[in-house]
Amino acid sequence: MKKFVFTSLICSITWLAAAQINIIPKPARLTMAQQGKGFNINTQTRIVIENDSLKNAAVFFNNYLEKYYQLKLSITSVKPTENFISLASNVAVSTFKDAYTFSSRQKNISIVGTSGAAIFYGVQSLIQLLPTQKNTTLNIPEVTITDYPRFDYRGMHLDVSRHFFDVAFIKQYIDYLALHKMNYFHWHLTDDHGWRIEIKKYPKLTEIGAWRNGSIVGLWPGKGNENIKYQVLPNDVKITPANAVIKTDGVRHGGFYTQDEVREVIKYAADRYITVIPEIEMPAHSMSALAAYPEFGTDPKSGYKVAETWGMMNKYNNVFQPSEKTFDFLEDVLTEVMALFPSQYIHIGGDEASKIWWRKSAETQKIMKEKGIKDEVALQSYFIHHIEKFVNSKGKTIIGWDEILDGGLAPNAIVMSWRGEKGGIAAAKVNQKVIMSPEEKLYLNHKQFMKDDSLAANKFLPLETVYNYEPVPAELNTAQAKYIWGAQGNLWSEYIANPAKVQYMLFPRMDALSEIQWSQKEQKSYPDFINRLKTQFKRYDLMGITYSKRYLTP
Repeated sequence: MKKFVFTSLICSITWLAAAQINIIPKPARLTMAQQGKGFNINTQTRIVIENDSLKNAAVFFNNYLEKYYQLKLSITSVKPTENFISLASNVAVSTFKDAYTFSSRQKNISIVGTSGAAIFYGVQSLIQLLPTQKNTTLNIPEVTITDYPRFDYRGMHLDVSRHFFDVAFIKQYIDYLALHKMNYFHWHLTDDHGWRIEIKKYPKLTEIGAWRNGSIVGLWPGKGNENIKYQVLPNDVKITPANAVIKTDGVRHGGFYTQDEVREVIKYAADRYITVIPEIEMPAHSMSALAAYPEFGTDPKSGYKVAETWGMMNKYNNVFQPSEKTFDFLEDVLTEVMALFPSQYIHIGGDEASKIWWRKSAETQKIMKEKGIKDEVALQSYFIHHIEKFVNSKGKTIIGWDEILDGGLAPNAIVMSWRGEKGGIAAAKVNQKVIMSPEEKLYLNHKQFMKDDSLAANKFLPLETVYNYEPVPAELNTAQAKYIWGAQGNLWSEYIANPAKVQYMLFPRMDALSEIQWSQKEQKSYPDFINRLKTQFKRYDLMGITYSKRYLTP
């Protein structure tokens, strides 16, 4: 009995010691030495890399030290006898993809990974072992970690159409993803509210489509007004009922990324083992493109303009005409986009295409009759299939919002399930890859609190709801579950106009998202996560990141 009690006591101490290591997302396995002085990083410490392929991880860590601790280390391939951080690759470390082992002792730190990305992820764990205050000597506790990701796709989205963010902030945003071991950045580059990428063959896309003459003030008339017939007019539009007024601020807003800037962002992300997936919206959410080139719309004489209000886009004519000249235009655009982005994946949107505009268009109806397309739902499928065939011919794969299932799923497409899980489940059951991104669980533009202290989309998404989301639906069997590629958080920028607001909406919900994507299901515990989050907040204070301090109070 005494032996049992003693063993239990040792186990409890070990667990408590490990619990003091506050890494997010939580590693698969972590143990902490009961005694040991730890490893001290100081001006004499060297970062040792076995070859230049590991330099990205070393440089990232060094830049972090320099920025937040004013400490810069030497990077070398020559290993000293002590006081070094070793980065090395070894595929035999684990059978899991992108796995790493981490060991810190008094004389050195060792990070060994199965890939360059794995070693980079080990460095992110090292960063979270650093003190949360600036010191001349940085003590790293003695720990051993074995870690690997649960999902291959760990994504985060940013909408730059509704509000434009410059290249410097896009890089900062990518660093946030890197720190959370994410590996895909979904760049929402086009929508009704602005076209943000230079297309050399069609300069008016940025000359005209990248700029709008105002933005809506406040929220769109809300709950209880769902059945109102809104009249679309310029500023200060009066609509029924008389007390519902849509106002815009009349301030010109816009911007775009040159192709050189896009290449710069792609390179920056690649150095952090992040793939940038561009989104070019079609067939709807296309008002900015149609403002520039109205001949590709269903009513070229209607006076298209870049949208100034959010929501209710089905009330606007914003769909492409499914004609050969339109497809030629879109193929030209996609050709330039695919030449820029090394990504295997191109997101083509496919969501919220109101069929009313195709139904009203005599030319569209003529096209449908000629091609034997029975209705507008089938036309949506025809449109997506046409684009997919072209993208596939260039060796690429399309991703689309779950509306691409309407009328029949394109054969090689990846479904991003946002209207709940239904679309993702349907796709997984026919053996097609799925990214789970349900609005009610992973849309980080929704309010964090019922009574939020800033303007946000009028829906509620608390931290606990994000954390407790499980991307693999119970309805799927083991074979079908393998088609859940991963999960993604989305940040739509209707009410997010500056970097500080982006940070406030992201943190700490991005931390919860990262644990969904990376940590093993059986490792998750919300109370434990909240405890680890306290240290993460101190790190955010060090980094100057804006977040809600309401999570620090009961």
